Amino acid sequence: MSEQALERPHAEVSRAVVSKRPSWWLVTWRQYRLERQMFWRNPTAAFFNAGLPLLFLALFGAVFAGNREQLEILIPGIAGMSVMTTTFNALAHNVVSLRERGILKRMRGTPLPPSAYLAALGAHSLTNTVIQVLVVSAAGKFIFGLPWPRDWVTLAVFVGAGAFCFAALGVALAHLIPNVESAPAWVNAIFLPVVGVSGVFYDEARAPAVVSDVAQVLPLTHLVDGLSAAMVGTGGLAQHWGALLVVLAWGVLAAVPAVRGFRWE
Repeated sequence: MSEQALERPHAEVSRAVVSKRPSWWLVTWRQYRLERQMFWRNPTAAFFNAGLPLLFLALFGAVFAGNREQLEILIPGIAGMSVMTTTFNALAHNVVSLRERGILKRMRGTPLPPSAYLAALGAHSLTNTVIQVLVVSAAGKFIFGLPWPRDWVTLAVFVGAGAFCFAALGVALAHLIPNVESAPAWVNAIFLPVVGVSGVFYDEARAPAVVSDVAQVLPLTHLVDGLSAAMVGTGGLAQHWGALLVVLAWGVLAAVPAVRGFRWE
């Protein structure tokens, strides 16, 4: 029997094994489902990533109940805060935790493509963001008597842009955090001041000039402006393209160190 004849069955077996390998989309979907299951099995993470903005909404909503003007500031502000908590806060902490516990290193050594794992992680964060914004919108409608968002297209565009921006910022920050024990301090040292000056709980245009100038540099301020345009009806996407560009610019600038600095161990 010739050498080619002996090699042919082995080649056919190899092709059969390759053909049975799951597609990239299938393994990404499976990893995404796993991320969702692990998220809801961790009550602490679910609270700080999903429940904390709702807690602020309940507290400040009770204070401003009946004041429509303040509620129209609060609802988009809490929605913007939700985008930040479910992407920036969650990824900055989780990436450090996964890296320090060696999980990223083990994931790198599995047949799961790195791009599929990162895509599933990003899709998981985006899902949390969308759920949070919808819950805040529903609370504004059914609890505080505000109408549904007036421009769903603008809402979707700004939610997507905000998720991209703060996800990139969260991963970039994770490269600077030395260990998982210090992660909450690093994240809160940025999160709390940004929320405080970005007009989440008040109209930042009425703040002192110094605070207002700082707020205009931060992406959360422009994200809240865009969400306000969509939810309250203060203009459409065409009137707030400048705010969208600022959010996207922050995302692009953060994506460079986030990608270049990413390490599996």
